[in-house]
Amino acid sequence: MNHVMKICLGVALSFVTQVPFAHADDFKLSNNQRISCSRGLSPGKLNTATCKSYAYLFNVKTSEYFRCSVSLALTRDNKEVINVQSEGGCIKKPRIFETDSTYAFDATETEPPNTNSFFGPGGYAVWASDTTAPKVRGCIIISSGLGSDVSKCVDMTFN
Repeated sequence: MNHVMKICLGVALSFVTQVPFAHADDFKLSNNQRISCSRGLSPGKLNTATCKSYAYLFNVKTSEYFRCSVSLALTRDNKEVINVQSEGGCIKKPRIFETDSTYAFDATETEPPNTNSFFGPGGYAVWASDTTAPKVRGCIIISSGLGSDVSKCVDMTFN
């Protein structure tokens, strides 16, 4: 059994050493995290509250970013907490700019389905700028309601 664990550890280390990692200070967390919560009543006088939050981790050299989300769902009756579920993770998104430089970044989310969200869970806006030149790109990403998101970015003009 010990021999099997050594082999598995060796295989895992060989994969880890092949993956090129960026320097830790190449990544910055967005400054605009949001949280939204909703409540629901279930049959049998159960109450459920669900909260979601999103943040963005941005590579300041390549303009690639990760959209990260965390959620917590709590179900209770009048006397006790019955169930707590949580999940989270980050999904890699494409580069905003084609070339490497030094970039700044921020993003914001729409609220969960409401009057501002016509096609599903809403969307988000991403802003990125090159800190070495007057170059800013604004992107809006919304759910199409048909399985894939629609994303458009616009380069800002300076008058």
